[in-house]
Amino acid sequence: MALGVDDIDETQAPLLDHLIELRGRLVRCVIALVIGFGIGLYFANEVYGFLVRPLEAAFPPGEGKLIYTKLYEAFFVQLKVALFAGFFMTFPIIANQLWAFVAPGLYAKEKKAFLPFLFATPVLFGAGAALAYYIVMPTAFRWFIGFEGVTGGIELEALPAAGEYLSLVMQFILAFGISFLLPVLLLLLNKAGIVDRQQLAGARRYVIVLVVALSAIVTPPDPGSQLILAVPLLFLFEGSLLIMRFSEPKKADSDTEEEPESA
Repeated sequence: MALGVDDIDETQAPLLDHLIELRGRLVRCVIALVIGFGIGLYFANEVYGFLVRPLEAAFPPGEGKLIYTKLYEAFFVQLKVALFAGFFMTFPIIANQLWAFVAPGLYAKEKKAFLPFLFATPVLFGAGAALAYYIVMPTAFRWFIGFEGVTGGIELEALPAAGEYLSLVMQFILAFGISFLLPVLLLLLNKAGIVDRQQLAGARRYVIVLVVALSAIVTPPDPGSQLILAVPLLFLFEGSLLIMRFSEPKKADSDTEEEPESA
């Protein structure tokens, strides 16, 4: 049976409403990011000073310095720092707008199941970023600077560029922060029924290989930094399995209670 003009209009109306709402929330996110960028630009020197402390501590007292070899490099470093800081400041607003757009389409049970992941994500990301900043970067930078000295009769001196250093710091923070979201990913896959605890436990040896390979990719080539990332990731993996062990039986019991009685 063909749809009439009125029926087509009725089917298009909800889609248009969702698109209008999405546009409004995206505009709010952009406005918040622009404001955060402005605040970050005002405090760019302070933020960059905070990011440079691990490198400063790795050098002997009073010997550390950064250089820039392009006239515009220092200016773009300021912009990158401002954008980096602005994103971190406005992430709660962006996440809130995303949740406000998605939440009305979820059932009450789905909202209740998803909320712990929403709160766990910034906590785990922050833990990974803190591990990178306070432990991994100072260790890695001391190892890098240890190559200074006379090599083949020529003096080798560490003169890191401001832009390259910022890129390295952002790589460390983002890599460790995202890696620490492993439990969120595994538990979401488990909630969706894509994987279960037995499958993950059976693939433990492959997970160990993947974690070690990931640690080798995102950290410097020294074994110490690789272990600093690999060991917490393996603990997070085992912790995810432990949470699944307690949550899966409850899920099975609730599914049994919801099944209609056969006549």
